[in-house]
Amino acid sequence: MHPGGASGRLPGNLMQNQGQQLKAWWAGFRWTRLTRAAQLEIGFWTVVVAGLFFLFHLHGNSQEVATCRRSLFLWLNSRWVGDYAYCMVLPLASLLALWIRRREIAAAPRRANWWGALLIVGALAIHWVGVLAQQPRLSAGGLIILLWSLPFLIYGWELARWLLFPCAYLFLAIPLNFIDSMTAPLRLFATMVAGGILNGFGLEVQRVGAGLFSGAGNSFAFNVAPECSGLRSLLAMTALMGFYAWYSQKTLAKKWLLFFLSIPVAIVANICRVILVVVVAAFWGQETAMGLWHDYSGYPIFIISIILMLTLDRLLNMDYRRAWTICKNRFLDRASS
Repeated sequence: MHPGGASGRLPGNLMQNQGQQLKAWWAGFRWTRLTRAAQLEIGFWTVVVAGLFFLFHLHGNSQEVATCRRSLFLWLNSRWVGDYAYCMVLPLASLLALWIRRREIAAAPRRANWWGALLIVGALAIHWVGVLAQQPRLSAGGLIILLWSLPFLIYGWELARWLLFPCAYLFLAIPLNFIDSMTAPLRLFATMVAGGILNGFGLEVQRVGAGLFSGAGNSFAFNVAPECSGLRSLLAMTALMGFYAWYSQKTLAKKWLLFFLSIPVAIVANICRVILVVVVAAFWGQETAMGLWHDYSGYPIFIISIILMLTLDRLLNMDYRRAWTICKNRFLDRASS
């Protein structure tokens, strides 16, 4: 045999093997396994999503055209900073909620509901008013309503109800600047409560406005700045506990109750932060308190917030009759012994 014969056939065999691998890969691609109706449905929603994107990207913002052009998405991105930086995570959390309910969505019966057409017209009207009034927040609300109304129109309530929370959750990603007016009341409340607790435990402090000053010879003086008012943690905890309440609670009443409890949780956590900063300053000096501890105290405070959230979850779902019976039996056993 000629020594070049085998080597001459090698490239052909290699190309044949690669062709077979490519065919096997393409045969395993899920798109080829879909029915014609499923392929048309995916194509339809691709066109719808693309249309919504171009509508709100090219005609979604009339307020800050110089910096964000006319894109609603660029405007949102410019506002998702500072106290609203957490908003960048909320669309991903909404997609996670859809993934969690994917089986329910797939199994839901589908029947068109023409009330969805009325909602679509209303959503487009809200967007139109937002553009005319130079209020991108209205356009963002209109987009969210559209994201829910379109499946409601085509598939009906039985499927759209599973999309209600993932879409409604996106409203928390709309920055509302009027909430910034809560900064001053939050600062005053945090310093007032922290000062009362510190004095109650024997660490003498004096409060002047939003400032806490040493009253026992310790040289520390703090002014709770607007950045430390707790507004950022309040907004972030509202978003976090909203998702957790939807996922963990079984009844609608408990979901809403745990969601609204995010407000006192965030306020209590911020008060704890102020107290701990003062305690560190009293024992280790103001430089230490305002340096390393102040910069990294957000992490233990976040842990405190999580503990409070889990505790409230446990309290909401506790069987109080069973707990009372157990406590009563233990008390009676101890008394009898």
